[in-house]
Order: sequence, then C-alpha cells, then structure tokens
Amino acid sequence: MFPWNMFPFGKDMKDVMQKVKPDQIENYVQDIMGKMMPGNMRGMMNPQDMFSGFQSSVTQQQSTVGELNSSAFETHDFVFVRIPIRNDEWLRQLRIYHTSNQLIVEHIPQVEDKHTITLPAIVKKKGASANFKEGILEVKIPKNVDMQFSQIDVTEIM
Repeated sequence: MFPWNMFPFGKDMKDVMQKVKPDQIENYVQDIMGKMMPGNMRGMMNPQDMFSGFQSSVTQQQSTVGELNSSAFETHDFVFVRIPIRNDEWLRQLRIYHTSNQLIVEHIPQVEDKHTITLPAIVKKKGASANFKEGILEVKIPKNVDMQFSQIDVTEIM
C-alpha cells in the first residue's frame, strides 16, 4: 500500500492552495520557465506569441482559394472534385479544363476569374465527366495508374 501520510501535501496544503490566486501561479510558472529556457525560445512559452507569425499566412491562403469552396478526393479508380454552384448562371458561363494533376475552372463567379485546383492523384487525359445535381457540380476523372518504374544509377564522385 502507498504511504499516503508521507506525501508532501498534508491537510494544511489544502488551505494554502485555496488562498493562492491564479495570477500568482501563472507568474511563478512563467518565471521558472524563463530561467530554464534559452533566450531564443522564450517566445514559445506563450502560444499566442508562437503562432502569431502563422496567422496571416493561413488567412491569406483561405482567401485566395475561398471563392469556389471546392473539395477534391480520390477513390481507387477516380478523382472527384465537387464545386458548389450558388447561381444557375454560373453553369452557362463555366469552362473546365484539366491537366494530369490540376483542374482549371474559369469564368466563375466572375467572367475574368480563373481557379486552379490541385488533384490528389495523376489522372488520364480522356474519360472525364461533369454532373450537376442539387447545387453541386461534380467532376469525375479516371485515375492514371502508372506502374512503369525507371531505375536510376548512383555514381560515386570522388
């Protein structure tokens, strides 16, 4: 059995902990951590300081991709891209192209707009189809299974 009576926190420790304010505990921990960490790591103690440099790049990425709000995923045989269409007029002015690894969507929401969506797998040149149902445009492209391997010789340079 564990000797609980030898544990350093006795009955009087409960009273001490109830009297301590949260600000005092935080200041104590910050002081101890500041003494233990080197100067170049002190900004990492506060998570807001550590992630402050990343906030602007994340919001910028969302704003450049944000207008289409598309999603791309793959199955065993196909790559699917789903694009919500908010306006039926978009279907008439929409142009879709694809390369082996990208889907290009032009003319939505504005005529001068062009969006490039990176596909999760390499796709074939032919056999793509697009269907519109319940406000979602779904593009289905067959995957290209490339099982050709090329060996690369490694030479030692002295």
